[in-house]
Amino acid sequence: MAGLESVRWNDEARSKILSDADNVLRDAVSAVAREFTGTSWEDAFRALNERLKERFIDYEPGPDVRKYAEAIAAGDYT
Repeated sequence: MAGLESVRWNDEARSKILSDADNVLRDAVSAVAREFTGTSWEDAFRALNERLKERFIDYEPGPDVRKYAEAIAAGDYT
């Protein structure tokens, strides 16, 4: 019998999961950009985290979220 470490999503499912996660991130960045362009990156960062933490199990903000928050504040996604 195989050990539990062999239990994993197949490649097609993994790809779909990652694509769905990218879409959630993209939607959050788009929504926050409409509301927080030109504000501080901290405000955009806070808003992104509020949206994302409800969509992911065990969500933890990382450097990518800050990068997008800074771009929102700079007006890169208008």
